[in-house]
Amino acid sequence: MSDYSDSLIQLLIKKVKEYPRFSKEEIEKFCWMAVHEHKHGVLPSEYDIREIDEELYLQLLQEFKSNI
Repeated sequence: MSDYSDSLIQLLIKKVKEYPRFSKEEIEKFCWMAVHEHKHGVLPSEYDIREIDEELYLQLLQEFKSNI
């Protein structure tokens, strides 16, 4: 698994918390959205099937859950 900079992870955590209608019950969805936006430069559309950086997603999700 790649190690991403702490500053990137913290930036994405902040972004997740600022999304409209953010909820801790859907943290996986919001982390996925942040990683998608980071990689592609836009939020995903309803049926967006573009790939994301799964390692970044998993690291973000793990870090987010450990800080809740």
